Amino acid sequence: MHLRYSYRIYPTAGQRVSLARTFGCARVVYNDALAVRKEARKAGRPYPKSTDLQKAVIAAAKRAPERAWLASVGVDPLIQSLRDLDTAYRNFFDSVSGKRAGRLVGLPRFKSKRDSRQSLRFTRNGFRIWGNGKLNLAKIGDVRVKWSRALPADPSSVTIVLDPSGRYHASFVVDVAPDVLPEVDAEIGIDLGLTTYAVLSTGEVIDNPRFLRKAEKKLKAAQRELSRKAKGSKNRAKARIKVAKAHAKVVDTRMDWLHKQTTRIIRETQAVFLEDLNVRGLARGRLAKSVHDAGWSTFRRLLEEKVARYGRTVGIVHCAYPFSQLCSECGHHDGPKPLAVREWACGECGVLHDRDLNAARNILAAGQAKRPWGAGETRRGDPAPGAARRTGNPPRRPAVHGRPCRRRGRNPRSSGRGDVNRSSQPRRRRPVGPVRP
Repeated sequence: MHLRYSYRIYPTAGQRVSLARTFGCARVVYNDALAVRKEARKAGRPYPKSTDLQKAVIAAAKRAPERAWLASVGVDPLIQSLRDLDTAYRNFFDSVSGKRAGRLVGLPRFKSKRDSRQSLRFTRNGFRIWGNGKLNLAKIGDVRVKWSRALPADPSSVTIVLDPSGRYHASFVVDVAPDVLPEVDAEIGIDLGLTTYAVLSTGEVIDNPRFLRKAEKKLKAAQRELSRKAKGSKNRAKARIKVAKAHAKVVDTRMDWLHKQTTRIIRETQAVFLEDLNVRGLARGRLAKSVHDAGWSTFRRLLEEKVARYGRTVGIVHCAYPFSQLCSECGHHDGPKPLAVREWACGECGVLHDRDLNAARNILAAGQAKRPWGAGETRRGDPAPGAARRTGNPPRRPAVHGRPCRRRGRNPRSSGRGDVNRSSQPRRRRPVGPVRP
């Protein structure tokens, strides 16, 4: 299996100039190749192949006076930018045809030098790690690396990333064997929330750290300072980096906490069961900031990645199951309850339930009912009987003459109940006052 190991690098001033030049050349090659393919599509011709694009936008472009500066950088990042374009087109076609799950992927777009994140990739021919720990990049030089841990094997490629806060990172791709942990008997169900981050079926409660909420005061001060700077000035650039560093600190703290929590859960349990939350839909409501701050999607993604590495199992139970309405003791369906109700007593057996703990136990029972699931596998459970399967895409709104209505289900040209026939209503015009000089 392939893993990524990311390390902080500290290039010198001259190396930063060389990296900036390489970033720009890779971006120009990507945009030139994308323009060639767009022109071919507009003319009705088939898409040019990668080898033809490489000859046109790299080899031939170096001999042209307006692109002669492409020869000042290594050829490896330029070729990898063309492969990134091929991957972007492949993801688009797979998404349209249904081979790729999840949200629909759009067509590739042109890159800008003002993008907050810049990256370029080197393969085995473009980089080397010396014995003194420095990373040698083609036509850039030896870069100092902060080795926080040793690489388990020789890397096959390295990606140099410049983040919005001005930090440089080297991300190595390493091929390693799965590290299967010894089996344990524990299996848990997890109910994710906002008041408490997670409640486990064993009764353990994980508090919500709320990293973004705690850092809001500093973020507001940095953003206020940025808004007062003149556009295009050097002080505004410094203030922008200050804001980016504040956000990067929140992101790094959250990722470190999520990694520690998911690793502990995977090591202590053999199977983990989660609810298939519609995070994308929840992030559109009034709790959007809290939902984004929680990072539920990242929590689930880390669990699924570590399952394949350590030989565990993750089960995703469909959200149509009424976890908060069923009694985990007798299975009685007690009906829906508002979110303000945190404890309730079963009307059949009289057991007093904590809302989140009862839901976690029901998630565990629903996940165990869908066996057998193999180790290192992630499976999605079936929906409850009579419930419609929810897809990753939002429902389409009704359209009038090709334009979607502002409100779902309110067609202005229909005469159904609750709709308004706008053609029969007098149009109110705004009174026009005297024009001020």
